[in-house]
Amino acid sequence: MRSELVYSASTKIENRFLLATVTMRSVRRLHIVSTRTEDTANRVLADVAAGNYLEVQFPELKPVPPIEALIITPAA
Repeated sequence: MRSELVYSASTKIENRFLLATVTMRSVRRLHIVSTRTEDTANRVLADVAAGNYLEVQFPELKPVPPIEALIITPAA
């Protein structure tokens, strides 16, 4: 069942949003028109559970530019 595949894949990629993103991107790339989309999704989840898509990395964050100190002039 797919729920078992999702559970086993979630042990490799714990962030569920990242798991969904990796799965859908892989399904889009690997899907062949003559097969069912469900079969492709199941195969991708099985591959993730086997550890084939573990090279997923978060992008490097750019440092935030410093905010200049506010210059407050007293009211006359």
